Amino acid sequence: MSLTAHQLIGLLVDPGSFVSWDEPVTAEPRDAAYRASLARARERTGIDEAVVTGIGRIGGGQAALIASEFGFLGGSIGVATAERITRAVEQATAARLPLIALPVSGGTRMQEGSAAFLCMLRITAAVQAHRAAGLPYLTYLRNPTMGGVFASWGTLGHLVLAEPEARLGFLGPRVYEELRGVRLPSEVQRAETLAERGLVDAVVAPEELREVLRRSLSVLTRRALPAPPPSPSSAPPATVPPAVAEQPDAWEAVLRTRDPDRPGTRELLRRTTEQLVLLDSPGGRDGALVRALAVLDGQPAVVVGQQRRAGARERPFTAADLRSVRRTARVAEQLGLPLVTVVDTAGAELSAQAELDGVAVEIAHCLTTLLSLRTPVLAVLLGQGSGGGALALLPADRVLAAANAWLAPLPPEGASAIVHRDGSHAPDLARAQGIGAHDLAAVGLVDTVVPELPDAADEPAAFCARLGRAVATALADLTATPTTDRLTARTTRHRRLGDLTLRL
Repeated sequence: MSLTAHQLIGLLVDPGSFVSWDEPVTAEPRDAAYRASLARARERTGIDEAVVTGIGRIGGGQAALIASEFGFLGGSIGVATAERITRAVEQATAARLPLIALPVSGGTRMQEGSAAFLCMLRITAAVQAHRAAGLPYLTYLRNPTMGGVFASWGTLGHLVLAEPEARLGFLGPRVYEELRGVRLPSEVQRAETLAERGLVDAVVAPEELREVLRRSLSVLTRRALPAPPPSPSSAPPATVPPAVAEQPDAWEAVLRTRDPDRPGTRELLRRTTEQLVLLDSPGGRDGALVRALAVLDGQPAVVVGQQRRAGARERPFTAADLRSVRRTARVAEQLGLPLVTVVDTAGAELSAQAELDGVAVEIAHCLTTLLSLRTPVLAVLLGQGSGGGALALLPADRVLAAANAWLAPLPPEGASAIVHRDGSHAPDLARAQGIGAHDLAAVGLVDTVVPELPDAADEPAAFCARLGRAVATALADLTATPTTDRLTARTTRHRRLGDLTLRL
């Protein structure tokens, strides 16, 4: 049986910390049958409307909560319900509190018609003002969350979490069957299906939700530490300027980045972060994208990175992945957190379906989104950097690169096929095209090359530690730079990319 609003709140907040914000509902509808329905709902649930609001502590930190009650007329939203929700959002904004919404609803209350339906605009405007204030808004979609609730405040969270097996969607199954004459396949509106398509950030069981919220809020409400003064203990001693670091052979570097034992984005995050919340991505945990909230050496950040392999299987980077990158970037901007992108891909998906999905258009939109983002952007070239799928994550204020990392329009074998009509010249083209980390530093893309042994797979812990220190140091420096200065420098940086004659 589903949890009631009060049961769920009790599961989430520290014991005894919840304080209700709800004021009694005094208005009564004219229709006698509707009044009777409301009276029965109140008697059955012990509350006077389909939502409970208030403030509580989660792991010691304060947060505002809005929890729907499905037992009250299916959690439907009437005018009084909407007013209670709106006031709670406004109160959270005024108090500068993070806001957690826990909807479960069949949608708009049919007995109130268009008046109730239009209240979705009222709630959405309040939520948008909360987000515009740079305050976290997290939603947990319960079973079911449908109609106008799903299409407005339910899915506007900076993080959109969902209950396992929850039915989530715009059109109710009975309405769909009546309109179309066939049943809507149940899997279409399942939480897990939406997570696979990047529409839900994580599927979380109710008993695990408190810990996910606690860790998420610890990142989203954390302020960056000031940049540490240079010292032997704080500066990453193994990070050396590109000009003096040893440059690997380009073809050998390509082969090393394809080693299945080389640390990828997930391993890098697990080894280097002091706080980590991994989110679902298109394709789930087997997809080509990693999204996370993280704290690295005191620096909070939103992370989006490519995970190129699942065992020995390459992971194609899809149009859905690129849409998820853009959404994640906008979340970072709204919350005032730096964005870290991690590039490690054999390339975007190459298929007829990818063309129909608009993968090229999504690459273009990713480029413009990152270039215009007001929040600091740090890119990490971790390994393979093949084609537009890699380029899409590289617009940044600063770029770090592992010593064996590389970037090319195509894999060397593909370039060889174009130039020589076979793949046998791939090693020579890799060396001639200037694809290595040091070559990329020479043309203005890479700012710091992080050294590694001939193969990072031989030293995963030490390699990740060096890279993690470099990331934390760069984040501290970027967040300490005034926004106007940083954006001006970003414009200059990208104007000069690729031109050796413009290097100082």
